[in-house]
Amino acid sequence: MESQSILERLGILADAAKYDASCASSGTSGRNSLGGKGIGSTEGMGICHAYAPDGRCISLLKILLTNHCVFDCHYCINRKSSNVRRARFTPQEVADLTLSFYRRNYIEGLFLSSGIVKSSNRTMEQLIEAARILREEHDFRGYIHLKTIPEADPELVHEAGLYADRVSINVELPTDSGLTRLAPDKDARQIEGAMGRTKDDIAETSDARKRFRHAPRFVPAGQSTQMIVGADAATDADIVDKASRLYGSFGLRRVYYSAFSPIPDASAVLPLKRPPLIREHRLYQSDWLMRFYGYKPAEVMQAAGADGMLPLDIDPKLAWALKFRDRFPLDVNRAAREDLLRVPGLGVGAVDRILAARRHRTLRLDDVARLTQSIAKVRPFLCTVDWRPTALTDRADLRALLAPKQEQLELFAA
Repeated sequence: MESQSILERLGILADAAKYDASCASSGTSGRNSLGGKGIGSTEGMGICHAYAPDGRCISLLKILLTNHCVFDCHYCINRKSSNVRRARFTPQEVADLTLSFYRRNYIEGLFLSSGIVKSSNRTMEQLIEAARILREEHDFRGYIHLKTIPEADPELVHEAGLYADRVSINVELPTDSGLTRLAPDKDARQIEGAMGRTKDDIAETSDARKRFRHAPRFVPAGQSTQMIVGADAATDADIVDKASRLYGSFGLRRVYYSAFSPIPDASAVLPLKRPPLIREHRLYQSDWLMRFYGYKPAEVMQAAGADGMLPLDIDPKLAWALKFRDRFPLDVNRAAREDLLRVPGLGVGAVDRILAARRHRTLRLDDVARLTQSIAKVRPFLCTVDWRPTALTDRADLRALLAPKQEQLELFAA
């Protein structure tokens, strides 16, 4: 490993980090280097590859400190028994890379995770040291996301939160039985305990900042987590239930879903095929329904079939509406906002535009068409002064009419 160049190690450790999906940079406090103090900003534009909820384009240097690991989680390519090239950065090298990439306008911040080397506490200390060098020695004001280690001492996890904008602790799998089977070195109670302590620290620091202007910041962008989808027998209903409990119990900013991907020299207990990527997409849609559309977890689970799986051919919002057709059609000029958010094809923005427009005039179908992206999807579930769907809402083939058309792609199409 000593003979590896920085570039070779960067290639290994950046590739090893690609399986972690929880690296958005939204929700942090604004900082910049205007006035000649410090370096970096959480609000600038770089050469970007992801989008924050407010529309900003963002990019992060996403690497592992090391892919050495004393754990042997079956689904992880960096597990102890895996036959992969190993590499390691020092905290100083991570800081130097971050600053070098930032000065070239490649990135806006750092996402740093690590395998467990020597011990959880030793690894956590190294992660903290990289963040400390950036913040204290270089006055770096860009975004830092640290992947914390639940097995580490609580004092170390708390110290990480003083340097990072966001921290995350992966619950890994939706069920305790799946975690026990596929990650025998990890404990669900320990993971949730660490998340609970971080939640308490965020609340205490927020209260302190209300009373003392110079109280230290603690993870202003909150905490997040990630679940692997398709590595065990957990259904979509299990995943939705787990996500809702995590949001409610720990005040998470985001739960990320990562479709299991078969890895080289995989364990025999893992499935041979990855789940369809559309399943991951449907789970993100169900997550949006709970966070922005007012759906309760039990209602999202009602969109799943008898096997607990969300349909792949239609989105969960349409699946729910088709199951509860007695709730429709809605009068677009009279229905409450929470009811209009249940209409397939109407997003939060479209509903707000409809509410604003109907204050000034009675809406017709053409008016709704101008305020939405897909009037065809909306028509069976709404009525206006000049439109009533009559028997359309109850048609037996309504699902087939509204489901996206499947197209066979042609390799040499013009």
